[in-house]
Amino acid sequence: MSGCYACARIKCRMLLRVSQSLRSSVLRSLRHRNFRLFTLGQSISLIGTWMQQVAVGWLVYRMTGSPLLLGVMSFAASGPTFFLAPMAGAVADRAHRHRLLVIVQSLMMVQSFVLAALVLSGKVEIWHLILLSGCLGCLSAFDIPIRQSFLVEMVEGREDLSNAIALNSSMFNAARLVGPAIAGFAIGAFGEGWTILINAVSYVAVLIALLAMRVTKRVLPENYEPMLRRIREGFHYVFNFMTVRAVLALVAVVSLLGVPFTVFLPVIAADVLHGNAKTLGLLTSATGLGALSAALFLASRRSVRGLGRLIVASATLFGGAIVGLALSRTLLLSLIVLALAGFGMMLQMASSNTFLQTVVDDDKRGRVLSLYTMAYIGVSPIGSLLAGWVAQRIGVPWTLALGGSVCVLAASWFAMQMPRFRAEVRPIYHRMGIIPEVATGIQAATQTTTSEETGSTRTSPAPGS
Repeated sequence: MSGCYACARIKCRMLLRVSQSLRSSVLRSLRHRNFRLFTLGQSISLIGTWMQQVAVGWLVYRMTGSPLLLGVMSFAASGPTFFLAPMAGAVADRAHRHRLLVIVQSLMMVQSFVLAALVLSGKVEIWHLILLSGCLGCLSAFDIPIRQSFLVEMVEGREDLSNAIALNSSMFNAARLVGPAIAGFAIGAFGEGWTILINAVSYVAVLIALLAMRVTKRVLPENYEPMLRRIREGFHYVFNFMTVRAVLALVAVVSLLGVPFTVFLPVIAADVLHGNAKTLGLLTSATGLGALSAALFLASRRSVRGLGRLIVASATLFGGAIVGLALSRTLLLSLIVLALAGFGMMLQMASSNTFLQTVVDDDKRGRVLSLYTMAYIGVSPIGSLLAGWVAQRIGVPWTLALGGSVCVLAASWFAMQMPRFRAEVRPIYHRMGIIPEVATGIQAATQTTTSEETGSTRTSPAPGS
């Protein structure tokens, strides 16, 4: 009896240590009050967002029966990001991000209330849906770079930034698993209008969280620069930062030729696997599960070192999985490769985001992240249109195989450039203390010399440092 009691005590201690390890690694960014508030409010809001997305898609297809209009709706919701993201980044670097985020989230809530009112009144028409989706796309173009650049203010430092980005991605993908399931029940029980109304109300949670934050007021530049000059300065900064330029280029290639695989999931479910709507649900869930696993994996990392290797490996895995999907003719294999595709896609995008957030100057952060948003989200609708056009001519499997192969080739090119990227980024990591064995020796490895002519003091590296 005493042996069983001792064994139980040991197990409890082990569980307690695992729990403490989980909090100190995977959940460590939640120790920051502002980020904890944001995570709680945004989790509720994102579930509502996915519910509305499913409800609107179902409503459009029920009203028109047109797959083409589904594509038009998707383009209206995402296309504006490609054109407006650079402007949004310039605004994010010039104004108070917290205040901007409150305004944008409030306008998104208004959009949902208007849409819900039209649907519930029975007066909704297809042009209403396209117009309101376009409005939401414009607001999202501003919301994403502002929210991403605001992360560094919520976690109050860079040491937990990668964990916060990964948890943010985990939150998004968890909502992608939960939201559509709730939407399916809500649409069947109450209809599309009430489902959209639930999303409108869910914005209250994130607004309460934002208003409850204690945010240190940013010191903004005193000199005013015209919008076009700030946008041009952001492009110039990225163009002259070789590694950042390459990361964004790889993201754009994968988004253009790889990410549109999701457009073909209904075709794969029905024509390749000879399944039904349940089959499509399984395929979608497998992708989301892989993406959520990648986000949790990235959250468990304690350092941003090694992100370059992760970017290469994840892009290669994603491209290979898409080729595997093109060759698959069974449900089980399709589920496996889609989970790997979701894992690779999310790991690459989140790793790229983390790297950009780490190395860019704070006064350029919004503009760089706006270009990341443009490369990731803004390019994807264009890729969907391109993939659809190619698939009409060579078929879905060949289109998937071609896109996945190009992603693997792009990752291989990135891998060959890695020595040059390391040489450019290493001084930044030294300065930030990300490479501790070097950072701890910087002060000891410097010598101070005094210029007799000017009377000034300067520091220079000691020989061999």
